[in-house]
Amino acid sequence: MASVLDLAPVIPVVVLEDAADAVPLARALVAGGLPAIEVTLRTPVALDGIRAIASEVPDAVVGAGTVLTPEQVEAVVAAGSRFMVSPGWTPRLLDAMAGSGVPYLPGVSTASEVMALLERGVREMKFFPAEAAGGTSYLNSLASPLPQARFCPTGGINAWLAPSYLGLPNVGCVGGTWMLPGEALAAKDWAVVERLAREAAALR
Repeated sequence: MASVLDLAPVIPVVVLEDAADAVPLARALVAGGLPAIEVTLRTPVALDGIRAIASEVPDAVVGAGTVLTPEQVEAVVAAGSRFMVSPGWTPRLLDAMAGSGVPYLPGVSTASEVMALLERGVREMKFFPAEAAGGTSYLNSLASPLPQARFCPTGGINAWLAPSYLGLPNVGCVGGTWMLPGEALAAKDWAVVERLAREAAALR
């Protein structure tokens, strides 16, 4: 598989409330040009959703977000997750992710955290919470001293802010939820999700 950062300009960050929505939601996102889908482990149905997408939507590259523990690493890999994302990292979590055989994006928000990951051979990371942690100006400042690091900024990014992030040399893609409006999800209006996904996919 190509790097997760190179699959599409945007990774939708999905919080599933109903496992039955997983497959039609994933199909809408894929049809709109966003194949990499991060399902966060913030709800009890997240693993069921990952399992359903992995088995029923072959064109999707489903991943797990908000991975916090080695036990969750094991669970999401067993469910069929093809990548993992964490808001931060600890040595224990990083060891589990590295040992899983599945690509992963550990979260960072400081230069020291980036350097520590580079020492461990990790070059692709999540920058979180992007807007609160300094946004594009902070990431741009990291590009010269730490050019080997590449990022997926997530947190506070919308359709208007995304292009400024995607224009940075050290950003591969961004994470966001703006293509998943609450009213469309509540109405199960997958056509709206597909349209917004298509607009997001065209950002670069």
